[in-house]
Amino acid sequence: MKCRHFGSCGSCTLYDLSYARQLERKAERVRELLRPYYEGDFDRFDSPVSHYRARAEFRIWHEGDACSYAMGNLSKDGTVAIDECPKVISAIEERMEPLLEAVNKSPELSRRLFGVEFLATTTGECLITMLYHRRLEEPWIAEARALQKRLKASVIGRSRKQKEVLDWEYVTEVLQIDSKKYQYRHYEGGFTQPNPYVNAEMIAWAKARAAEAGGGDLLEAYCGLGNFTIPLAECFDKVLATEVSKNSIKAAKENCRLNGVENIEFIRLSAEEMTQALRKERPFRRLSHIDIDKYDFSTVLVDPPRAGLDAASRELIGGIDRIVYISCNPETLARDLSELSRTHRVERAAIFDQFPYTEHVECGVLLVRRS
Repeated sequence: MKCRHFGSCGSCTLYDLSYARQLERKAERVRELLRPYYEGDFDRFDSPVSHYRARAEFRIWHEGDACSYAMGNLSKDGTVAIDECPKVISAIEERMEPLLEAVNKSPELSRRLFGVEFLATTTGECLITMLYHRRLEEPWIAEARALQKRLKASVIGRSRKQKEVLDWEYVTEVLQIDSKKYQYRHYEGGFTQPNPYVNAEMIAWAKARAAEAGGGDLLEAYCGLGNFTIPLAECFDKVLATEVSKNSIKAAKENCRLNGVENIEFIRLSAEEMTQALRKERPFRRLSHIDIDKYDFSTVLVDPPRAGLDAASRELIGGIDRIVYISCNPETLARDLSELSRTHRVERAAIFDQFPYTEHVECGVLLVRRS
């Protein structure tokens, strides 16, 4: 990837390394962290070197009457104006310049605009959220509707305690996992995997590991909008998937219907509450329609935030034969493996490069109970 803002924009910190060298540097780091628990080969999934990011957030920089996109600078002590971002997928890139032109021609659209967020899909859909330090009235709505039509995108306006949805507040991504296509509604403001190409590889890898269990039931924590849950459900009799966010649970249930999957129960529980429920330490009204005793979990999938798993969750999943652990932070994965390796061994590991040109790397491990 070539970008004229390399070295000044803080979004890409490994700009001076070839992509091959970036990957090797990340792989070395993960191998070293996991060496006490795994010395085998790693499955590795590379990203496209450009146009790979389906989410992007830009500040809006005002200078006189002109607006420009901006990002934090590399030294993290200021802002740099940008006029390109080759890492965003085409559905975003092709709308960035026309959007900025429209903003600069319209005092109504530009007044107290401080940020723009894009959410797009590999099929060309795009959702644009415009962030303001003022209340949005009818003149803004009228101009935003015209802008929406011009850009062939959905536009949302946000200010403090106000959200103006002109048409849709989601895009529908289509991912092919192995030979089957899956649809996902990605809502504005909700969590989505930023790199759809590597995300499809992550799901396929997790599904292959899950299929090796040969059936039984699946437990999933941090299920989000059903990103892993829905494809993996084909490998199991029943699935119990938990997530703390109400909006994510709503999206997960919609995605279930979109894909015609009927063997999943999505429940709004935190990881701590999930542990309490499965240990029957306390009752939950949200589980009143579910008979926990009818589940026979052969596999658990966890995809926790950067902080990793809490101690109670580690202890709980340590009682399940197979663990598929997807991690966005190799350091906390290594910490959790120091506990989980007492009962399980790592049989397989993978590296997923969702964020080229940064130090960030995601990985996955399959743990199997020791005999």
